[in-house]
Amino acid sequence: MPITRKFYLTKEGLRRLRKEYEDLKRLREAKSKQEPPAILHSEDLNPEYLVFQEDLTFLEFRLAELDQILKNAQLIKTPPKGKRNIVNLGATVTLEDKDGTINEFTIVGTLEANPNEGKISSESPIGRALLGRKVGEEVVITSPIRVVYKIKKIKYQLS
Repeated sequence: MPITRKFYLTKEGLRRLRKEYEDLKRLREAKSKQEPPAILHSEDLNPEYLVFQEDLTFLEFRLAELDQILKNAQLIKTPPKGKRNIVNLGATVTLEDKDGTINEFTIVGTLEANPNEGKISSESPIGRALLGRKVGEEVVITSPIRVVYKIKKIKYQLS
């Protein structure tokens, strides 16, 4: 029996992927109604035909990928009130390093990770180190340099 991977998503992330899936289905339908370019252009393969086929192949691949993700998506939910003091998926964690620099990260699933927005994957070195921790605890992250953070605050965006 194959192991099914769960894809942890926020409501917004799930909404975005569903929209992309529906948009791509409409695009595929429109493309399949089009007359494909002729296969041959003189004695050579027509480059327009190759691009058309490549586009369809990409669409089919991405639709299959999104279908698999949506079938195995698990919504990130705010934990019960008594467990909001523990870092879990969906937590925004405020950290302080030894120099007093403050960093804030939101722990999300891999599909929504975007370090530029402060969203880090639960599977990243920092994300893995933070999961299950509480305010006041120190975490050591070694990737590629060694940094020691102290957890200053944990909050959950109530949905």
